[in-house]
Amino acid sequence: MNRAYNHTKNKGLNPNISVDCVIFGFDFEKLNVVTIRRGTGNGSELMRTALPGDLIYDNENLDMAAERVLEELTGLKDVYLEQVGAFGDPNRVRNKKDEKWLKSIREQPEARVVTIAYYSLLPMEKCQLLASSFAKSVQWEAVADIKDLAFDHLEILKTSLDKLKNKLAHQPVGVNLLPEKFTLGQLQKMYETILDKKIDKRNFRRKIQKLDILTLLDEKQTGVPHKPSHYVKFNDKKYRELSETGFDNFGF
Repeated sequence: MNRAYNHTKNKGLNPNISVDCVIFGFDFEKLNVVTIRRGTGNGSELMRTALPGDLIYDNENLDMAAERVLEELTGLKDVYLEQVGAFGDPNRVRNKKDEKWLKSIREQPEARVVTIAYYSLLPMEKCQLLASSFAKSVQWEAVADIKDLAFDHLEILKTSLDKLKNKLAHQPVGVNLLPEKFTLGQLQKMYETILDKKIDKRNFRRKIQKLDILTLLDEKQTGVPHKPSHYVKFNDKKYRELSETGFDNFGF
């Protein structure tokens, strides 16, 4: 999908509606998000860092657009995307820092654009990122290290992170962020990383045990500089049930 890109030739694009995608991943130490570096469209100069996003076509619905845009810019496909919300500040695409890029690829760079944001959780080790279209590069970046993004993408990222934090308290999370087998310590680290706070070990394990979503495996870590921990995995049936029904509270 490594083709030339120019919005001015895509007459079917709606100049006023876009979609943006927030793709989270966890590497056992940090919560990460997929970002792209945008090109000018007519040269090799790299523009600002942004979330994968673009205008929609008039003949596609929002979900279709989000799936298409994500695949076109990052190579990721068949990704379950959950809608975060709409962002419609009249000045959201009028930042002076973004002017040059907008003028290089859009027929109406001054047009007001309302965007619909989506988010997803993906296992980083299974994701093969491939930059294409106007994305000159695509990469994972630590969420904590991101201080600035194009347009209002920093606000979209923060809103998506808040949605993920809220999800932790009412639905099981981890099946798309962790490998098939993991330790309780790694699961706790995932929660701590997303919530950006330390969690009491006993309290965390007591609550996890109460959810009954883990199966203990007869296998331990090897080659670690500490006492090896048993691996666990998610109980698929119980995980699916709690994902559908939710539970009262898993807050800390």
